[in-house]
Amino acid sequence: MIQGTVGEIFVVDDDPAVREMLSLVLGSAGYEVICFADGAALLAVARARSPVCMLLDVHIPGQSGIDILKELRAQDYPAPIFIISGAGDISMAVDAIKSGALDFIEKPFRGTEIVERIEGAIRAFSRRREKLPCTSQSLHFPGREPLTRREREVLELISAGFSNKEAGRELGISPRTIEDHRANIMKKLGARNATELLRIVLDAERA
Repeated sequence: MIQGTVGEIFVVDDDPAVREMLSLVLGSAGYEVICFADGAALLAVARARSPVCMLLDVHIPGQSGIDILKELRAQDYPAPIFIISGAGDISMAVDAIKSGALDFIEKPFRGTEIVERIEGAIRAFSRRREKLPCTSQSLHFPGREPLTRREREVLELISAGFSNKEAGRELGISPRTIEDHRANIMKKLGARNATELLRIVLDAERA
């Protein structure tokens, strides 16, 4: 267990078996796990306090996991949020990342993998918040679709020469998620390749 990461984790899933499994696995790693079966119950508690991490299922009663994610991110919720998705929900999970999710965990999952990913995410999330405001926060791209905060963080790293794997390690997310962000950044900024992307960034730094 990584010292300093113990704290509350919110788990939102309408499947009692999933809630029980995550409670056992994360509880044995030293976390206090608070479970919710729907978004309304989560939001009632989330307005009062924030956990060190949240696991949010895509399909829950009432508001969907994506709706809850957008609502929390609109409030700049100060905790990393993982989306839990089934194999058929991958495109939805990618959309969730664009809406502010840290990463997604695909069902079925292994307990040891979840603990490793969560601890990595918490460490990376803390590092990034300590470094803010970072260089990329000041970059502006007039006339182009705005980048999300996470996209700016990814852009900062890939502009510095980080590989997808290295950037993922720094941000506590998977290389696959970095690639999704990278593709979306290039689309927003109108870059056809990595060279064009770097030129756009350099022009923005000089402006």
